[in-house]
Amino acid sequence: MAGGSREAGRTVTSKVLAILGAFDAAHPQLSLTELARRSGVPLSTAHRLVGELEQWQALSRTPDGRLRVGLRLWELGQLAPGRLQDVAHPWLQELFGTTGENVHLAVRDGLEVLYVDKVHGRRAVPIVSRTGGRLPMHPTGVGRALLAYEPEWFVQAYLARKLERPTPHTITEPGRLSRELAMVRAQGYALTFEEMTLGSCSAAAPILVDGRPVAALGIVLTSRRARELHRLIEPLRGAAGQIARACASAT
Repeated sequence: MAGGSREAGRTVTSKVLAILGAFDAAHPQLSLTELARRSGVPLSTAHRLVGELEQWQALSRTPDGRLRVGLRLWELGQLAPGRLQDVAHPWLQELFGTTGENVHLAVRDGLEVLYVDKVHGRRAVPIVSRTGGRLPMHPTGVGRALLAYEPEWFVQAYLARKLERPTPHTITEPGRLSRELAMVRAQGYALTFEEMTLGSCSAAAPILVDGRPVAALGIVLTSRRARELHRLIEPLRGAAGQIARACASAT
């Protein structure tokens, strides 16, 4: 359950944070009842706090009365450090201009990948990733590119979990996934075929600074064009290398 559980003695601050934390990429809009359930805050308390958050413009209403994150939070979010996005975005734009395909940038956050930037066009294949959204590491190209370069203890701990299987093609067997990660390290890029979403495939390259994976750059195609992935690997790795050098220079 997002935002925490029902706990006796929770502070007002923890309740407000639980309410805000109830929103995510899969739940950008919520009714008051849904918000109370996902946050673990009693409905009457949620109603009172939501009213205050609306006054402050932290939350707003859709035309049908559902709640969503307000402009005030978006404004504050723009103040968060974003050096990686600032450095990388021109290269994402250039890669999109060269290929015409969806391009996205992701970092590891815990056991998931967090998408921090994306460039796409009308004719590109629809994808499930969105800026600010999270997905598992093992079935995504960017996640696999990051996981392959994590310390061995982290990789082993990740593989020891029960792994999600979004599609019948998702690799979840620890031994097979270990071999895939070894291949990523050997060739310097990751490929996935309908492992996160049926109908799409991806290529991704790690962005390594001093040997450490700070992010991954990915590109997504429809599965009908899977053979074209290989011609995109060179520009993809070239852009990832440029971002890595720019990040190293900026530190």
